[in-house]
Formats: sequence, C-alpha cells, structure tokens
Amino acid sequence: MLERLNQAMDHIEDHLMGAIDVAELARIAMTSEYHFRRMFSALAGIPLSEYIRRRRLTLSGAEVLAGERTLLDVAVRYGYSSGEAFARAFRAVHGVGPGEARRTGAALHSQPRMSFRLIVEGSSSMRYRVVEKDGFRLVGRGTRVPLVHEGMNPAIVEFVRGIGMETLRLWEEHADGEPGGVLAAVSDHSAEDAEGTEIGYFHGVVSDTEVPRAPESLAVEPGTWAVFESSGEFPLAVQYLWRDVYTQWFPSNPYRSRPGPSLSRTRVSEDGTHADAEVWIPVERTGG
Repeated sequence: MLERLNQAMDHIEDHLMGAIDVAELARIAMTSEYHFRRMFSALAGIPLSEYIRRRRLTLSGAEVLAGERTLLDVAVRYGYSSGEAFARAFRAVHGVGPGEARRTGAALHSQPRMSFRLIVEGSSSMRYRVVEKDGFRLVGRGTRVPLVHEGMNPAIVEFVRGIGMETLRLWEEHADGEPGGVLAAVSDHSAEDAEGTEIGYFHGVVSDTEVPRAPESLAVEPGTWAVFESSGEFPLAVQYLWRDVYTQWFPSNPYRSRPGPSLSRTRVSEDGTHADAEVWIPVERTGG
C-alpha cells in the first residue's frame, strides 16, 4: 500500500503546474478516493488539498524570488486565475505578498516533498476484530464542535459536562446493543477537515427503546466495522490509536475505510490519567 501511495505522491509532483485529479491518485494507490483522502491525512498530518496547496506555493515562491517570470506568469503557471488570488494564497502561507517578497528577498516558508515508509517497531500488538452489523440507532444528544487533532477538545468536554454524570449513567443503563455503553460518534468528519473545522459530534447509546433525557437520534446504516482496542495515557492513547489504525493496520490488511460515522467508547480512570478505549471504524474489503 505504501509503495502505491508513494507512486501517487510522484504523480502529485509531476502535476503541480496542472490539474490534479484525486480520483486518479486513488486509482494509482489502488483504493477508493474516500480512503485515499483518509489515509493521506492520517499519514501526513494535514489534508491532501492543503499539502498540494503548500507544495505549489513552495515552488512558486522559489520562482517569485528568482525573478525570471512576471508575477502573473507565475500565478497562472501554478493554477491561479488572477494575480489577486495568487497574492492572497501566497501571503497566507508565506506571511508576505509575492511583490514584497521579490523586492526584499524575504525568507519564505517551505513545504518539503513527502514520501512515506512503514516503521515496524514490534513493541506492541494491535487488538482488533471485524464485525458485520445490521443497521442500528444511537440515541442521545448531538452538537457541532471544532476539530482538535491532539490533546483535549474543550468543546467536547464542555458538551459532555453539560449532559451530566447522572444522565450518562441513566443512558448506560438503557443501552441494549453493540457497541455497548455510552459512545461518541463523529458523523461528518472529512479527511480534508483542518484543525478548527466544525464537525458533527453525537453522544449517546445504542438502543431500540425510549431512553430518558435523550431527545435526539442518529441512524447508522448496516455494514462492516473494524473494531480496535487500546489502553494507556488519556487522551493521547486514544488519539494515537486512530493514527496507528491508518499508518499500521490499513496498509497491512485487505480493508479500506468507507463513509459512515466513526464510534468510540472511552472509560477514563478516576484520576483522569488512564483510559481503556474501543474504536469502531466503518470499513469495506478491498478484494486484496
């Protein structure tokens, strides 16, 4: 998988001065466009579109400083429809406009070309199972929160605190399906979402009956799920589990992610330092 992903990275480099078709990148990597975006984001730490933008502005920055082409020629060469659009994008990445950069020889930011390799440490094993499930219903409460890639998400902490421990215990008593217990669900998180992007967040339990103080519901379609377990420091162990799924498990197994809500159940120790987590990711077989 990583070899094919690096071939897709070569394709990006070859087409930075033209159109880059994500469907073609997915074909080169022999996966779906949805999974390619998710895989890239997990491995690179930034969305695919942001990486391409930064690479284009890195190369165009070198041409701006070289002074061999007009600024408009450089803008058009890297896919910008006007000098104004190019200047806005240039300033967002480099902190200075292209004209000023050329006049002053300003130091610019650089996005290095990426390639990927798999490091096998062998220090721990990943516990997982694959589950086929009929459709089910989550009942609870939903909201929208800004995306946080690492560390606690204050908006989620505040939302869950607002539900209250008494209500959460009441919900858990009414949970009657798998995944069991009180769950967190992210229903519309795209691989292109940058830090701070608002995403849908739902807190609730699987149940076919009425649950007290749970005014909302989220329907989940039938399908295949990869279920992963982790124990360790909270919240890093949970977030690292998500990373390891995409960097270690997917490249080694005949599955790819598919659209659908991602689910997680986290049990935190009384002192808040340790957690046992279970993560459910919607997947489909690749046929490999």
